[in-house]
Amino acid sequence: MAAAAAAAATTAALSWRRVPSSTGPVPRSRHGHRAVAIRELVIIFGGGNEGIADELHVYNTATNQWFLPAVRGDIPPGCAAHGFVCDGTRILVFGGMVEYGRYSNDLYELQASRWLWKKVKPQPPSIGSLPCPRLGHSFSLYGNKCYLFGGLANESEDSNNNIPRYLNDFYELELQHGSGVVGWSIPMTKGILPSPRESHTAIVYCRKDLGNPKMYIFGGMCGCRLNDLWELDIETMTWSRPETKGTVPLPRSLHTANVIGNKMYVFGGWVPQTVEDEISAHDGEWKCTSSFSYLNLDTTEWISLISDCQEDKKNLLPGPRAGHCAVAVGTRLYIWSGRDGYRKAWNNQVCCKDLWYLDTEKPPAPSQVQLIRATTNSFQVKWDEVPTVEGYLLQLNADSPAPTVTGGIVVPETALLNSQGIKLDLHSQTNHMVPNNVQVTSNSLLKLEAKENITEPENIATQEATKKNHLDSRGFKESNAPSLLPACTLGPQTSANVAELHDLDIRTVNPDASVSSTVSSTQTMVTQQAVKTESSSTNGAVVKDETSLTTFSSKSEVAETTFIMPSTKVRTGHTNNSTVHLSKTTPLRQMATVKTRERQWYDVGIFKSNSALVSQYYLLPEEKSSISNKVENADVPDYSLLKKQDLFPGTVYRFRVAAINGCGVGPFSKVSEFKTCIPGFPGAPSMVRITKSVDCIHLSWEPPVSPSGNILEYSAYLAIRTTQVHENPNQLVFMKIYCGLKTSCIVTAAQLSNAHVDYTSRPAIVFRISAKNDRGYGPATQVRWLQGKVDTKCSVKWDLSAL
Repeated sequence: MAAAAAAAATTAALSWRRVPSSTGPVPRSRHGHRAVAIRELVIIFGGGNEGIADELHVYNTATNQWFLPAVRGDIPPGCAAHGFVCDGTRILVFGGMVEYGRYSNDLYELQASRWLWKKVKPQPPSIGSLPCPRLGHSFSLYGNKCYLFGGLANESEDSNNNIPRYLNDFYELELQHGSGVVGWSIPMTKGILPSPRESHTAIVYCRKDLGNPKMYIFGGMCGCRLNDLWELDIETMTWSRPETKGTVPLPRSLHTANVIGNKMYVFGGWVPQTVEDEISAHDGEWKCTSSFSYLNLDTTEWISLISDCQEDKKNLLPGPRAGHCAVAVGTRLYIWSGRDGYRKAWNNQVCCKDLWYLDTEKPPAPSQVQLIRATTNSFQVKWDEVPTVEGYLLQLNADSPAPTVTGGIVVPETALLNSQGIKLDLHSQTNHMVPNNVQVTSNSLLKLEAKENITEPENIATQEATKKNHLDSRGFKESNAPSLLPACTLGPQTSANVAELHDLDIRTVNPDASVSSTVSSTQTMVTQQAVKTESSSTNGAVVKDETSLTTFSSKSEVAETTFIMPSTKVRTGHTNNSTVHLSKTTPLRQMATVKTRERQWYDVGIFKSNSALVSQYYLLPEEKSSISNKVENADVPDYSLLKKQDLFPGTVYRFRVAAINGCGVGPFSKVSEFKTCIPGFPGAPSMVRITKSVDCIHLSWEPPVSPSGNILEYSAYLAIRTTQVHENPNQLVFMKIYCGLKTSCIVTAAQLSNAHVDYTSRPAIVFRISAKNDRGYGPATQVRWLQGKVDTKCSVKWDLSAL
């Protein structure tokens, strides 16, 4: 009963959508074609309708545009009912019908990154012969091997005299990495082979918990249509017939099967004509269908989503068809063309011209919101793109009421102190330059990471004792002694897949809200966040951003990633070093309130792209008590009827984002937390460069875009090793290596010999650079200079010529 109820709910949630119109050269309708997906691109080849097509067509699902790539090389002839698989950015084509009665066993490779075709000649198997020419076979990829099963051969040497022979032979094709193939082999299998057939489907699925790949073959044609299911354990090469539950789909051929998650979706095909639920005889009527089912590959249970009796819903469902193509892009299933053969002779087919898609489930949660730039009353934010979504719902939560003004400085009453920012890894072969606003003008791979450290005192018992310690806008104490910045936490990182090892990784740390506060504590809670993004840029246009954050949970946003420092004093293990004090204005009672009270989320809006400039948000109408309930029910309000609220300076705001598709609004991302800037302080230095020489490095930067007056000095800091044992091993201690008006400094080999190598992601040396005006120091730009492998057992020796 529970499974039936879940199936009914799933069926009700399904909503097919027809793409009304597309731009570009739309291919002519056809059947017997094949399709694969490379990211957001659907690539279609072959098929026939009044002749076999030989063009390669590409449909961009993100832009709703067709185009014909300029292919070159060993361009294959047109073919239909061929094998077509995708391995990364290369596509393999095997066999198919090249003209009536003449089949092929040629193998072609397409490098889609260059649109380059190449005919490849694999080695024959050590025992047995090469696969014979065929059509209607299955060709499935897993790992570095393709699996060929079955199909239809022509026994006659005369192509005009077709003598069909159904096949159930099984071959394995080993691929070379990147390009090329090794050769064919005939695996030794156990169990009973599936019966001969053609126009069947085969998919490969590997359960996450078992890790044992299985190939599933369903249906096909062998004189009559079939609906049997076969399983091949690829590890043991054992064939079996799995027991299934639920209603098995009608026998069929020329259908499609696609894996999305743990489900195999089966659509369309030729099925027997039924009369009062009775299947027609062996030689009876057959028809095309638009029935739609899936097989749960974990439980082997069939669930019917659209039955044949629902096929009369015009314009709401794809029409009956066979020989169509279907391809999964993320969790969205696309179906294009095919033939409508309902009660028509084989030589009198009508091909469909329509393109449909179906979101099979709500979209996954996007990555956490990433801060690109903050001003006194706005944020420019981005998040990772989620494929095949229609938009994004961005929400924020303000932790405090309208801010108050103290001594001319805006300080929110309940704002949490933090230092937040952006970290960039720029991977290019030119000088290491990263602008603070993340505008990239070179062809490079860009990684962005934002991190926040939020401090809250447990008590204010030592307030009077610390009033004489003046702190600047970063919460750092000014001193004539060798300057050491306070320890900061570094969250867990994910290694990036990049070639360059000696790169920059820059973050911008915003000023604290309590600019002139002297309140300190004996116990400080520090909470961390990290944002990581990979971007690629072409001619200055950001193409892709991938974001991953570690931060609070919605239930206990403060407590999840916190650690307690026994004192706000940070000692480095060296003598005569200054002590740094952290400050906080929020009383303890307010911190407890932040932990326990349910926060109110407000809509910023629904955005088409994965970026937003946030300066306002919508206030809830009085009758709406919970924005979360509204979102889960996909009841998007009429924003024109809602009042707007401006952002305040120096205020902490929390952000979350959810993706929207045809199934509704998906789950929200983890929470990100940013703070608007405080007026009057300089921005962060930008365009950081590191130039290497034999005995030193040259560190340079550009002045802040918004200096807010005259810059009085810059300070540069280096993270150094320390013998002090901290409760958090990722705590960093910084030493001032420069202070002056110049926008550059020399870092000597002697200074670098004391550098701490940060291993939270890839090995890196960490610098911080900040600017000061008459109000104090502004946010710091943090730079992670990526290194090669470093032996942690030995003291670090820097050969700058080798870096």
